[in-house]
Amino acid sequence: MDDISAYDYQLPGELIAQHPLPNRSDARLMLVDRRGQSIEHFHVRDLPRLLDPGDCLVLNNTQVVPARLVGRRTRTGGHWQGLYLQHDAQGHWQVLGKTRGRLEIGETITLMNRAGLDGVVLQLLARQEGGVQIVAPQSTESALSILASHGRTPLPHYIRHGEMEAEDEARYQTIYASVPGSVAAPTAGLHFTPALLAQLEQQGIARADVTLHVGMGTFRPIQARTLSEHTMHAEWISVSDQAVYTIRQARAHGGRCVAVGTTSMRSLESAAQSGELKPFEGETSLFIRPPYTFHAVDALLTNFHLPKSTLLVLVRAFGGDELLRRAYETAVAERYRFFSYGDAMLIV
Repeated sequence: MDDISAYDYQLPGELIAQHPLPNRSDARLMLVDRRGQSIEHFHVRDLPRLLDPGDCLVLNNTQVVPARLVGRRTRTGGHWQGLYLQHDAQGHWQVLGKTRGRLEIGETITLMNRAGLDGVVLQLLARQEGGVQIVAPQSTESALSILASHGRTPLPHYIRHGEMEAEDEARYQTIYASVPGSVAAPTAGLHFTPALLAQLEQQGIARADVTLHVGMGTFRPIQARTLSEHTMHAEWISVSDQAVYTIRQARAHGGRCVAVGTTSMRSLESAAQSGELKPFEGETSLFIRPPYTFHAVDALLTNFHLPKSTLLVLVRAFGGDELLRRAYETAVAERYRFFSYGDAMLIV
């Protein structure tokens, strides 16, 4: 199934969650059983009875950085907004910037800090494909330090048009986030609470952590007409020796490797391209699309994804096209909450 139109679906706007539930694990959970071709309805808090002792949860421990930037063109005073993507060894940043008119090379942007005052200045050095701009901060501070004082939580546009509330700083972050680097949350992990993780551990369910720093390419709709024409973005991942050992031990004793989120799935499958899961650190451009043979993952916990996105393609490749189409139709009919702050499904 190569035509991108096959991955479109109609979603009523009121089903796009604008806030998470007060208790993360109260989100609804659709159980999608590939063997029985069945769909059942639970809540995330039911995971301890849906998983088996000996299974291994794989969590992405990336931390969302305050990547949304607001400022003005220093010369004209015109409004500017941007999104920090990453920085290189020279301290130059990649950003997606938006302003009226066209920024000239050499022109500067004055960022507004969190107090609403003029702050660090960025100078435009170059442009790249996809609207990416290369800028140099006029500061000796580290990128993370500048973002901490100038950045806002980078909510997706479909949540309140990207406008953060103070509470989003904590709620758009998994409770186990520890490695800064993402510009979007690995949203399947947002459902976990300390109590739920403790309950799963007490039940004998193992845990392994991987890291994938989420870039904006993950969520951008596919622009090409066919999947084979789409160029996949690269993201940095780390799958450690310890994670590989824990997962191998679980599977060797009959347990399942349960990827929490498409980012964990992509990390594991990237590290298993030889057919066997091995430690790996570096960039991956793996595009999981039909037909694909999965080497490392046995089950997937994931949110509901945007139409025509690489994430929806991945999920349908894993769960089976017909079954996952039915699951999405059921989710709309049953009024599930969609996207980052929404409900989840467990594909087994």
